[in-house]
Amino acid sequence: MLRFVRTATALLFVLALPATASPPQTFSAERFKAHVAFLADDLLEGREAGTRGHEIAARYIASQFAVLGIQPAGTDGTYYEQADFSEATLSAPVASLVVQGPDGDHAYSQGDRAFIGGRVSGGTADLTAPLVFAGFGMTDAALGLDDYKGLDVRGKIAVVLWGLPHGMDSEIGAHLQSEQARVAAQHGARGIIRIALLLPWRIVTQFAGEPATTWVGRDGTPFESAKGIEAGALMEPTAADALFAGSDVRLPQILEAVQRGERPGGFALKTAARLNATTTTRRFSSPEVIGVIEGADPVLKNEYVALMAHADHIGITGSGPGDHINNGALDNAAGVATLLEVGRAFAAAGERPRRSILLVANTAEEKGLLGADYFAHNSTVPIDHITAAIDLDMPLILYDFTDVIAYGASHSTLDRTFRDAGAEMHVQLTPDPIPEEAMFVRSDHYAMVKAGVPAVMLATGRANGGKAAWDAFLSRTYHSPSDDLSQPIIWNAGAKFAELNYRAVRALANAQEPARWYVHDYFGDRFAPDAKKAARATQ
Repeated sequence: MLRFVRTATALLFVLALPATASPPQTFSAERFKAHVAFLADDLLEGREAGTRGHEIAARYIASQFAVLGIQPAGTDGTYYEQADFSEATLSAPVASLVVQGPDGDHAYSQGDRAFIGGRVSGGTADLTAPLVFAGFGMTDAALGLDDYKGLDVRGKIAVVLWGLPHGMDSEIGAHLQSEQARVAAQHGARGIIRIALLLPWRIVTQFAGEPATTWVGRDGTPFESAKGIEAGALMEPTAADALFAGSDVRLPQILEAVQRGERPGGFALKTAARLNATTTTRRFSSPEVIGVIEGADPVLKNEYVALMAHADHIGITGSGPGDHINNGALDNAAGVATLLEVGRAFAAAGERPRRSILLVANTAEEKGLLGADYFAHNSTVPIDHITAAIDLDMPLILYDFTDVIAYGASHSTLDRTFRDAGAEMHVQLTPDPIPEEAMFVRSDHYAMVKAGVPAVMLATGRANGGKAAWDAFLSRTYHSPSDDLSQPIIWNAGAKFAELNYRAVRALANAQEPARWYVHDYFGDRFAPDAKKAARATQ
């Protein structure tokens, strides 16, 4: 996922490794740059999953694995695991939402203060049903939450607040938000309407209304986490007050209570809604690229440390004069370059690590973390043999970073690993600087977390000019054609990032004990309840 005056000559880093690595490994800024330059070339047209450009990127990665002697770990003795996807796009007639209440009907068309979605499996959804307000729409026995307690939403449309309750951990809250549709379906709802509180509506309009894509199982069935939900909508808050017409409590009162830190209770509304949407589906496939470096220990080689980076980007957007190719130099050609440099270092090392190293170049991250989710459900090695996963997504190498952030590290012993690896290089591990953004659930490692695997996303930090670089990138360059090689990329920072990951992965692969979730951690207890846990580190 940027820009800088490039150095005339790239620097070669020869860095001393721990005693377990023999001989010392070389991390090359020139090699790093070469990988990014190829993957971010206009020839690949932005590497959108399902396009020829991404196929070329996948072939390049596989060929690099082969040159390095990294063994295939895909299907049928290849480097590839072909993932199938289904993309549902709204089609004629125009999707609509009509709120029916005591003060008459209120109609909304697509994009008119509401975004409507239909069946991910395709076809027409024409649903008219009573509305039930279910607060934040969250249930979790461990936290004592049940926003559906006493409510009957069977055959109805659940209305929920798309936001976080006051005081809730942002990562837990983001996870529970992602479950709102599934929980509504679990309680028998046929539709869901979310009221957008999490982001300003001007931001919502930038991503809402995009086609809905899901992965397809090996039996040909599209994966639906919220099976039973026929249609849904996301509404702008001022428009959403129409849902509460005739009720004793209106939406402004509820929002005021939320601002005071109160958690609203649910109740049946006096209104009904008609949701109408027709979708057509398109099937396509796109490869995960998977290689393995077999461990040396006769027992531990059956365990894996996974290093992941998504190879796809968002392709070509817009039309007319100008550049419309979203090259994705930093998002995420730089992550893939890191993956390849770490793989090269392991392949060239004098001795293999004890555990096996799994290298995964994911697809369809930009379509909703779908390639990683497919892999987690259809892993080419037993998923319960993967002891840790590290995701490399958009390392911002526009400055000489002196700290890194391992999003999600506080949940497992991975924080110790990265703290120690960084200390060897005088790089600090710093806490999540933007917990409100819930980065822990917004990249490919989250699919591994939901499979019970301790996982993090590693990013360059905010020190030594990092905050200014990140702010500028996210406001002007992220997901735009300017994320190309015209940025002032510091290639030796890429080599440095690769070395840090090499040190961390080698430590995980050689440790006597695998990475562990911490005792009483929410995500460890939720997704790996029977796994052995570790005592939380004291700082």
